[in-house]
Amino acid sequence: MSIAGVQVVSVPVSDQDRAKDFYVATLGLTLLADQQFTPEMRWVMVAPPSGASLTLVTWFPTMPPGSLKGLVFESDDLEGDAVTLGARGVLVSEIQSAPWGRFVTFDDPDGNGIVLQESVPDAPQVDAAGWGE
Repeated sequence: MSIAGVQVVSVPVSDQDRAKDFYVATLGLTLLADQQFTPEMRWVMVAPPSGASLTLVTWFPTMPPGSLKGLVFESDDLEGDAVTLGARGVLVSEIQSAPWGRFVTFDDPDGNGIVLQESVPDAPQVDAAGWGE
């Protein structure tokens, strides 16, 4: 197999306009697409400067709004970003530490769980057997 990366992650939401506003205006992601394909299907895609794109979807019955947990974004300024999110009305956890760096957690308007992390350079990485060296 030659899987090269993750291209798109679907985020289940109840209201695409509200979700688009949160991911673009609150989190600062870029709107890549907003197109109506059918009366029931609208393609709303957002993305950070690097990494996979997100589609804000309403049409997967097995993915109810708020069911995605553990969507992880990387930050270069965790303290500053946590303060900015709080000022924008997002309930952000206290900063927590882990062997690989520090992080905060919060939810989008539908309850999808998001992690904002600041990795430590040269920190141990998680591998299939557990923590690496």
